[in-house]
Amino acid sequence: MDYVSALLPPVVMAAFFTFLVVTIVKSQGGPNKAKEDAIVDAAVARAEAAQQVVRGD
Repeated sequence: MDYVSALLPPVVMAAFFTFLVVTIVKSQGGPNKAKEDAIVDAAVARAEAAQQVVRGD
């Protein structure tokens, strides 16, 4: 039974990592991609505008 207790943690971690990668891959693209891209673009534009105001450009 020692081999079971030795192999269980790596097997569980591998299964979790596989689940995580599959979830990340499935969430890429799709119908919400344009909306997500627009949100990121707006946040970047706000950050750049605030940086210019601070510098006085």
